[in-house]
Amino acid sequence: MVVVDDSRMPRRPVAPPTVHLARDVTAAHARSLVRDGAWLRVRPGAYIDAPRGDAPPGDTRRAVALARTTALARQSARSPTFSHTSAALLWGLPLVPGDRRIHVVQESRPGSSGDAGVVRHRIVLPGTHRTHHRGLAVTTLERTVVDCLRSLPPLPGLVIADAALHVGADRDTCARMLDAMAGTRGIVKARELLALADGGSESPGETRVRFEALRIGLPVPETQVCVQTGRSTWWADLGWVPWRLLVEYDGRDKYDGATTEALLRERRRQDALEDSGWHVVRVMKEDLRDPALLRHRLLRHVPADARAALVARRTLNSR
Repeated sequence: MVVVDDSRMPRRPVAPPTVHLARDVTAAHARSLVRDGAWLRVRPGAYIDAPRGDAPPGDTRRAVALARTTALARQSARSPTFSHTSAALLWGLPLVPGDRRIHVVQESRPGSSGDAGVVRHRIVLPGTHRTHHRGLAVTTLERTVVDCLRSLPPLPGLVIADAALHVGADRDTCARMLDAMAGTRGIVKARELLALADGGSESPGETRVRFEALRIGLPVPETQVCVQTGRSTWWADLGWVPWRLLVEYDGRDKYDGATTEALLRERRRQDALEDSGWHVVRVMKEDLRDPALLRHRLLRHVPADARAALVARRTLNSR
């Protein structure tokens, strides 16, 4: 299954690293810098300074992917319009690992001897679906969502949509674009996923937890649930208020370097919620490796009659 990088979306736009092109130096010099570990090749004829050894893997993957897009723009005679997951990357949305290809749109038929690392989508793109971002031509945020929902498997598509809504994509605009594409491939799946997308999801991990719940037919949960207890007002990542069931996704970075006081505060928060009659299911990144166990942990707190009535959502169980 294709998944999406679990690292949180950047709080600030991440600028592409400086790209060095082979045409600007001698071939021998380029080979020497790569051999010495000073440069890293990101695509034919393009390099970046080698990432620091202590750089988080997610940051390195994002930097390399951004560099590929920047390199292609500099190497092209005409500036391409980036689309699909490449546009999502430029908009600061989560990275879909495993897809090293660069996606662009063009109105002419792609040639037969093109770059194997570039997917050229033959699309007549309306002017309102195109913009410039970070100095590059790119599909608008809403068109990027639509293209990803149509082309990606359900989970990464939902992660992209959640993240885009979280940073300001307009759901109604996405829906109108889908209406205009009625009858095309992937449109039914895209509509269903858009209806389930929720900008209240603050990380790919939260979306993945919600995805597993929706997949087995649980009702659509609320996100960023406000709970008032006798001690204070608390917020949970998602939950089902009628069942007094909350889910907290805890990325590992939440506890890295946490002080004793911070951990005690989190413990008091948990106690306050449970003392008020709420069930709290805590999920970490590692738990997502076993979706069946995660679903079992959720279903333990779902009333028996509701469990008996569950019907799996076909769209979320397709590839």
